[in-house]
Amino acid sequence: MRLTLALIAVCGLGLVGCDSNETDTPRTFLITIENPASAPDANGAPNVLSPGAWAVHTSAIEFFTEGAAAGAGIEGIAEDGDPTAMVAALAGVSDVLSSGAFDTPVGATDPGPITPGGAYSFTVTASPGDRLSLATMYVQSNDLFLAFDPEGIALFNGSDPVSGDLSARMALWDAGTEVNEEPGTGPNQAPRQAGPNTGTDENGVIQDIGSVNDGYTYPAPIQAVRITIDPQ
Repeated sequence: MRLTLALIAVCGLGLVGCDSNETDTPRTFLITIENPASAPDANGAPNVLSPGAWAVHTSAIEFFTEGAAAGAGIEGIAEDGDPTAMVAALAGVSDVLSSGAFDTPVGATDPGPITPGGAYSFTVTASPGDRLSLATMYVQSNDLFLAFDPEGIALFNGSDPVSGDLSARMALWDAGTEVNEEPGTGPNQAPRQAGPNTGTDENGVIQDIGSVNDGYTYPAPIQAVRITIDPQ
């Protein structure tokens, strides 16, 4: 009897050698993408974030490749705030476990962008080892997008689900597909262009905006977007 009680006590501490499937149980996470109410303006134009795409995936996947030309999926988000091509590209990829678009602001009935104070939210299901990637357009630009690093973020720390504010993990990226104009004023930026994909082709590569010397000033990512993760 003593031995049995000892084993029960050890298992209750979660130590190695105990039979449990708890660490492999999938968890649901609520992901919220907010446009901070205090977000800085871009030359007098309000900070705006677009509909975007997300994926839960294994460590074998990169959402995009830094230093390489952007694919049609990232280009569609970065230039026009359109996640359609990215969602299509993610579908059916073996190491992408689930994916989709976020396009309708919280409290709205129709798809659209979010201005300061607005938010998108969606839920994902994941297990230890899974990662999350997402991308949204920094709308007052020609081809900038906000995303985690290419490999995304881990949704678990060991067997513990990640939670809280992960805004500091976001970066502002230049897709390298369209020549940059002054933020908030460029005629070929989404709020002012005559139609999708109307700017001058850049034929460049994806770079962190901090590595781009275009002479313009951009907000720190944490000023432009807030990402929170809440295990359910």
